[in-house]
Amino acid sequence: MTAPQPPRTPEPSRRRLLQAGAAGAALAASPFAANLVRAQGAPIKVGFLVPLTGPYAPEAQDQVRAAELAVKEFNDAGGFNGRKAELLVRDDKLNAGEAATRTLELIEKDKVDFMAGSLSAATQLSMNAVTRERKVIFVSISQSDAINEVKDFSPYTFHEALNPHVTSGAVARYAFPKFGKRIAYLTADYAYGHEMVRGFERAGKAFGATTLADIRHPLGTSDYSAFLPRIQALKPDILVMNNFGRDFLNALKQATDFGLKSTTRIITPVLLFTARQTGGADVFDGVVGGTSYYWGIEDHVPAAKVFNDKFRKAYNGAVPSDYGSLAYAGVRSVLQGVLDAKTTQSDQVSAAMTRMKYNWYKGPEYYRACDHQAVQSVFIIESKSKGNKDKNDVFNVVHVDEPNEANLRTCAELGHKV
Repeated sequence: MTAPQPPRTPEPSRRRLLQAGAAGAALAASPFAANLVRAQGAPIKVGFLVPLTGPYAPEAQDQVRAAELAVKEFNDAGGFNGRKAELLVRDDKLNAGEAATRTLELIEKDKVDFMAGSLSAATQLSMNAVTRERKVIFVSISQSDAINEVKDFSPYTFHEALNPHVTSGAVARYAFPKFGKRIAYLTADYAYGHEMVRGFERAGKAFGATTLADIRHPLGTSDYSAFLPRIQALKPDILVMNNFGRDFLNALKQATDFGLKSTTRIITPVLLFTARQTGGADVFDGVVGGTSYYWGIEDHVPAAKVFNDKFRKAYNGAVPSDYGSLAYAGVRSVLQGVLDAKTTQSDQVSAAMTRMKYNWYKGPEYYRACDHQAVQSVFIIESKSKGNKDKNDVFNVVHVDEPNEANLRTCAELGHKV
């Protein structure tokens, strides 16, 4: 006798198969499904705007290299829900109008999720005005005091760079007690220079420092011969050069050739690794300044060693510059914000970044809640001409201002409600 067989599951009818197929096709064709597929697979776009042409080009090019490294790390780690990041680099030509145009183009045409960049106080404020209006997160990697003030701030504004108040204050506290109280300023006539002078004078009050003159020059000046005799006649203890990039290098070369260093100590709020490499030991001899980063701290800061090694591997043994490191941190922070928030929505990423405690390359940092200023260390460095280990060993770190909100202007002073 044959054993009874278990009942078989009925085969689905042809009609039911066709109905299921039609439903699936309808779902696949729906706008919701199309958006879902795009969201899951579309790249996370970061617009990156820096002055690739003009007097700040060497610094800008290093910013691009470091930002690309941050994107590569994010992608190599798997991205976010399978989505990889993409860096869209544009040239702002060191022009505020161009910066606004390119920012708008990146947001409206290229559909970027976030913006980062800048190497000028003027261009970053222009970028910030556009991103603030369109509720797109912007991480600035250039110095500015104004971007922290309530009139320019928004929940989508983050300032990864140091600001002039912090930088000039750190350099003044180190240099004025050591080198003298009679101060002359040679200042690029735009926001960066003006804010630096304000910071030096404010910090100098505690030491009885006196301003002999603030001599201003247009951005992009190549000939400083008209200014140097005026400075020499003042007989200052210290000349503070509040200019940047090619302007600073030209001014320093001409001051050295003029013999100004024989009577006056030259300091600068931002002493650039790229400028020192270009200008050489003789031109920079004895110059003291501030920086957000110097690769040589790797001997005692583990995060710096990790960052430097990754940069060396990616770029044939080169080491990152100060402004390069800011680009790396700015892009890495916003991408980490995506991972922490589990979304690319600006409001939620902004909230995640405000809570973030990070150590990407130089030691502990965080964004202050009221103005999203990165609270971080300032390194005081002096150019060296002896005992250099190699071509990149150009500075001695002579002092470190550790991260401290007390060194920032207060939230109330900036106009924020506390």
